[in-house]
Amino acid sequence: MKNLQELFVDQLRDLYSAEKQLTKALPKMARAATFPALRAAFTEHLAVTEEHVSRLEAIFGGLGEKPGRKKCVAMEGLIEEGKELLEEKPVKAVLDAGLIAAAQRVEHYEIAAYGTASSFAKLLGHKEALWLLEKTLKEEGAADKTLTSLAEGGVNQNAIEPGGGNSAPKPKRAARK
Repeated sequence: MKNLQELFVDQLRDLYSAEKQLTKALPKMARAATFPALRAAFTEHLAVTEEHVSRLEAIFGGLGEKPGRKKCVAMEGLIEEGKELLEEKPVKAVLDAGLIAAAQRVEHYEIAAYGTASSFAKLLGHKEALWLLEKTLKEEGAADKTLTSLAEGGVNQNAIEPGGGNSAPKPKRAARK
C-alpha cells in the first residue's frame, strides 16, 4: 500500500469479508439462542447485516473498486470463539449470556472498523462513502445497545443460577470484631 486511499480500500475489503462471515454466523446464533428476544435480535440483525454488505458493495462501485478476496481474520477468530461456546454445550441460560458476550465482541470490532473507515472516507473526501459508513456505524452501535439491554434485562441474571433461584447471590458480610 502506497497511500491512505489504498489503505481505505483494504479496510473496506476487510469489513466486507467480516460482514459476509456474519451473514453465515448469525442464523446459527439465532438458532442456538433460547431467549426469544435474543433470537429475534439475531434474526433482525441478519437483515441489517445484509444491508451493510449492500452498502459496502455500493461504496466499492462508487470508488471503481471490487470487494476482492481479502479474509477478515479478526472476524474469523471472533466467530470461532462463538463456535467454541456452542461446542461446550452450556445450560440454556448460560448459553444465552455467552452468545450476547460473543455478539458484543463482534459489534465492538465492527464499531472500531467502521469508525476508522469513516475517518478515512472523511479525510479522503468520499462524501457518499462517508454517509453510508456512518449510517452503518450508527446501526452497529444500536445493535450493541440492544445486546446490552437484553443482557441487563434478564439474560445475565438468569445465568447466575440456571434452573434454581434466579436471584443474585447475596454478598457475604465481613465478620464483626
